[in-house]
Amino acid sequence: MNHSQTVSAVEMQPPQPSYPIRRFPLWQALGLAALVLLLYYPVLAKLVRDWWNDPNFSHGFIVPLFSAFLVWHERERLREIPTRPSWLGLPIILFGLGILVIGSLGAELFLSRTSLLILIAGLIVYFAGWEFFRALFFPWIFLFLMIPIPAIIFNQITFPLQLLASKLASAILPIFGVPVLREGNVIYLPSMPLQVAEACSGIRSLMSLGTLAIIYAYFLDTNIVRRVILVLAAAPIAVAANALRIVGTGLAVQYWDPEKGLGFFHEFSGWVIFCVSVAMLFLVHALTKLIIREKKAA
Repeated sequence: MNHSQTVSAVEMQPPQPSYPIRRFPLWQALGLAALVLLLYYPVLAKLVRDWWNDPNFSHGFIVPLFSAFLVWHERERLREIPTRPSWLGLPIILFGLGILVIGSLGAELFLSRTSLLILIAGLIVYFAGWEFFRALFFPWIFLFLMIPIPAIIFNQITFPLQLLASKLASAILPIFGVPVLREGNVIYLPSMPLQVAEACSGIRSLMSLGTLAIIYAYFLDTNIVRRVILVLAAAPIAVAANALRIVGTGLAVQYWDPEKGLGFFHEFSGWVIFCVSVAMLFLVHALTKLIIREKKAA
């Protein structure tokens, strides 16, 4: 066989498929996960207790489950990504552990909890590479929603929301024949004063509805602009819905029974208003789809 025949034979051979590098052994992965869990057990235990005891952050139970579902949903695509371990993951791991030490010494839960996510990012980069981390970026960044906001920031958000809800409610109640006088976050009705407390600021609905909007946008829309609009719409929807809840409470106090209005009705209306907020979210999505389609057609 001459040289030209050899070259032709080589060119006719089908290209060899490129297989991903062998994955991290399962027993080592489980051992590493157990080590991280042991290291962060006090942090995670307190985090779960906060989810259970603080209604403002009860959505935290959903966040890791959704991120885990995303990883499972993309498992076939992840298997096709070659693992290229990077030493740059090591400084990220050390940075995360350093944040854990600082948070533990300063009794700062937010830093300790954030350090876990930084550590996870570093481990992914170190053992699997940047391309693998990019594929997991959305499930990873979504995990930040499970961490409660620091108290100093939380208070800076809730008080303006209390005032805004008070202003909206005091503007709507006179339409239904209820004279009001507002001083800060206190609405004075003819029968009794109605205080818009922190629990009525709407932050609870805002956190839950915002998380739901992200999940809803991810699954039910592929257009980036519509996704962003849908997520941003969660804030005004939550504020408006909470103002309607205060209006309903004020009407129940004035025209029905103050004790029942501040008791059963106020608690039950929270679930009703949240369902209304979800319906408004669906409506915003339908309108944005209609408007964007019309623009594209034009």
